[in-house]
Amino acid sequence: MSFFGARPAAALEPKDIEVPNLPSDSTSQLAFSPTADLLAVASWSNEVRIYEVNPQGQAIGKAAYSHEAPALSVQWSKDGTKVISGGADKAARMMDLATGQTQQVAQHDEPIKCVKYFEANGQGMLGGDRIMGQGEALLNLPAEQEALTLPRSQSLKYWDLRTPNPVATVQLPERCYTLDVVYPLMVVGTAERQIQIFNLNQPTQAFKTLTSPLRWQTRVISCFPDATGYAVGTIEGRVAIQHIDDKAASSNFTFKCHRKDDPAPSKSSTVYAVNDISFHPYGTFSTAGSDGTINFWDKESKTRLKTFENKGGPIVSTSFNHTGRIFAYAVTQDWSGGHTKHKPDFVNQVMLHPCKDEEVKKRAKK
Repeated sequence: MSFFGARPAAALEPKDIEVPNLPSDSTSQLAFSPTADLLAVASWSNEVRIYEVNPQGQAIGKAAYSHEAPALSVQWSKDGTKVISGGADKAARMMDLATGQTQQVAQHDEPIKCVKYFEANGQGMLGGDRIMGQGEALLNLPAEQEALTLPRSQSLKYWDLRTPNPVATVQLPERCYTLDVVYPLMVVGTAERQIQIFNLNQPTQAFKTLTSPLRWQTRVISCFPDATGYAVGTIEGRVAIQHIDDKAASSNFTFKCHRKDDPAPSKSSTVYAVNDISFHPYGTFSTAGSDGTINFWDKESKTRLKTFENKGGPIVSTSFNHTGRIFAYAVTQDWSGGHTKHKPDFVNQVMLHPCKDEEVKKRAKK
């Protein structure tokens, strides 16, 4: 039995707007600026491109730079003046939008799959030693003014972007697949379904380690906007809603999504990976899957708010803009079916969806 209410009837949708002049290869990640309608797109073509979305919803190219191998992750500084990315070239790079200058800010022994950036609220990252001072921090996975890098190895590194060397290294119990940060919360998902939870005021020691409540490999983790919990998505079309405080454990739950019933008389279903989870400023969230569909959800009322029509290819990355009025999603190959399912004429799009309030507002609890 699903925890969420019945799927709403598919309604005629306003036409989503396609972002023009994309990189030539698949999109790896999207990220909206936290302060403006600027969208960064990282690509397997090695490029990172930044687009400005005008009031009419049209995207216009603003800047671009390249890695020496596929760009796997992209993130913005808190003030929206810089873009940071991590790549298969084992480097994290940063562009200052005001000057157009790009510099390498971190180097790993392995490709950098994920980059996150955070500010340390005026505290040195390593407690009393003001190594980072009032610095900013970036976190990157196998991809971090404080930075954190996490390669596809078992080490996580923190970087002060003003210095060339990491200021701290944390050994993880397994290979890292995903992580997210909403300061001071950081949640890391590793192989063997392990989840490590960090308080970034004490960043070198996980304060909680647990096993995912879901039975299959973790694909994505996304923290609640208020940092009280997180959502976990897996390769098996399930999502878990988890709270940090043990006293709120009764509010934890899991649900199925991104599944397709097989033709009768079969009673089985084909399941698809949950590739991305993005939270709206209201606290509602989206899930995007390898099945080519997107859903909006309200975890408080356990309601599915919206179902998008199938987009004709896997949805690999999503992002809400800072006001929650624009939802960006990337449609491209995700290799979930291996090379045998690869199509040379694969869809490669980034689309902008104008969000209506009724699509993203919380519903009254049942």
